[in-house]
Amino acid sequence: MPEVKVPELAESITEGTIAEWLKQVGDSVDKGEAIVELETDKVNVEVVSEEAGVLQELLADEGDTVVVGQAIAVVGEGSGNNTSESSTKQEDTKATDNSNKEQQSSESSESNESTESKSEASSQDNGQRVNATPSARKYAREKGIDLSEVSPSSNDVVRKSHVDQSQKQSNTQQSQPAAKEETKKPAQQNPSKPVIREKMSRRKKTAAKKLLEVSNNTAMLTTFNEIDMTNVMDLRKRKKEQFIKDHDGTKLGFMSFFTKAAVAALKKYPEVNAEIDGDEMITKQYYDIGVAVSTEDGLLVPFVRDCDKKNFAEIEDEIGNLAKKARDKKLGLDDMVNGSFTITNGGIFGSMMSTPIINGSQAAILGMHSIITRPIAIDADTIENRPMMYIALSYDHRIIDGKEAVGFLKTIKELIENPEDLLLES
Repeated sequence: MPEVKVPELAESITEGTIAEWLKQVGDSVDKGEAIVELETDKVNVEVVSEEAGVLQELLADEGDTVVVGQAIAVVGEGSGNNTSESSTKQEDTKATDNSNKEQQSSESSESNESTESKSEASSQDNGQRVNATPSARKYAREKGIDLSEVSPSSNDVVRKSHVDQSQKQSNTQQSQPAAKEETKKPAQQNPSKPVIREKMSRRKKTAAKKLLEVSNNTAMLTTFNEIDMTNVMDLRKRKKEQFIKDHDGTKLGFMSFFTKAAVAALKKYPEVNAEIDGDEMITKQYYDIGVAVSTEDGLLVPFVRDCDKKNFAEIEDEIGNLAKKARDKKLGLDDMVNGSFTITNGGIFGSMMSTPIINGSQAAILGMHSIITRPIAIDADTIENRPMMYIALSYDHRIIDGKEAVGFLKTIKELIENPEDLLLES
């Protein structure tokens, strides 16, 4: 029978975790239809069936780690259920037909139907089985729990969560006598502090591992500068209405200014656009700029490609599209790999200053922060309140010297404070 295998994901991704089975055994499957959601280090990927038919067997459970090329399901010929609920409804109907029809009270009838359905599900003589997912069956076997004693929500299929709930109820009942005895001991009178213990998602574990690797394997330093945002804010204010009209509703934000300034600075200081590979240094001749996006699942860094060839409106459009895809969990692997430099904006959360961590194998990352009005000395005799932003460059000192790092930030500062020059650079 045709097997569904984990497809090639990306050059740096060799495995993933079964996040959710979208189809269950017995369900009909169309060619090209998604049957499982796979969680990888970067994004979630839907795996599709290459054949039409019926899902015959699941070879991996939710939460299992699978590798590229591994068979995870078997699809056979025939036509199956449209959903797993249809099978449940059929079993419920059979149970109802076998119930005591002589009862006149509807409440008694429902009680008898429920009792008979449970007895049929637990009986070995009539061949009936509790309707449960493969992962729930395996989980129940590992825990030594009888599925017939597990009550699903409504008439739903028994899932791992139902098995967990049943086990917790059983443990609670068993521990009640012991708990009463423990309350007599003075040392146990004060309950422990409340905590929530949960397994980290694959993405969080991977992010933690990579961030630690960056910290351990790079000579990372951070240098700072500050930017007077007066001129760029005035320019945006003057041009924003016309910009929206000229570019079909696209707004002129700060990110396009900093992205174009970063490209100009990278051209001037190419070491910042490099990375170390073994005993070689690779200097990139392209400008794919990563823009950090905050989502419910954590921070993601999709890349805006060829920023040196895009104008302000194209960059703003692309940033907006990537941010929406990130929030909707629609980012593809192609959006997340092979970038050359990253910009992160902690200012949207109110950060005044930070030391960002380098992204992956890149050599540096630019950190933007909040715009705060502060008194600034214009000259020896004049002080004015100006909108100021601190910027930070974290960099790998093995590739980039302090002179280049300071010069890079100074270039960013000069271009943002003189946005007309930035337009000429573009």
